[in-house]
Amino acid sequence: MKEAHAFALFPGGFGTLDETFEVLTLMQTGKARVIPVVLLDRPRGNYWETWMKFLTERLLKPGFISPEDFSFLKTMHNVRDAVDEILRFYKVYHSARWVGERLVIRINHALSKRAIADLNGKFGDIVRKGEIIQGGALRQEKNEPEIWDLPRQLLTPYRDRFGRFRQLIDALNASSLA
Repeated sequence: MKEAHAFALFPGGFGTLDETFEVLTLMQTGKARVIPVVLLDRPRGNYWETWMKFLTERLLKPGFISPEDFSFLKTMHNVRDAVDEILRFYKVYHSARWVGERLVIRINHALSKRAIADLNGKFGDIVRKGEIIQGGALRQEKNEPEIWDLPRQLLTPYRDRFGRFRQLIDALNASSLA
């Protein structure tokens, strides 16, 4: 079984907010892999909703961040929903890596032809050249033999809209399988 990576955050002080902004900044700029980030509040709590209102008013509205940057995180009010969100993130999506200019997205199950067409329709704005295609491992991935047989989604994207990559992962996980 693959080791899953996730980031769960709970209400806290400066350290919590520092860690939250650090992980979001690293994912937003493409310096860290995209992983599920769950903001876990207590039932009926409003810590994270209040923080999200601040982000909307002070960062989104003036244009310091993009609407898709909110895709990096999900707010939950109980542990079961948080666990479900993390498991959903890895339902089809396995991992990703760069091979030159290409983004290689490894998936647990091949997608249907219709699903690939839908992905191209919804995410053509992040593809710099060509289109999203389904294929196998590239020779540059031979150093990862344990995942050699996984199907791949291959694309040559712009490297500046990583919130859209998170949305692409969500779309992969909701796609019909082959």
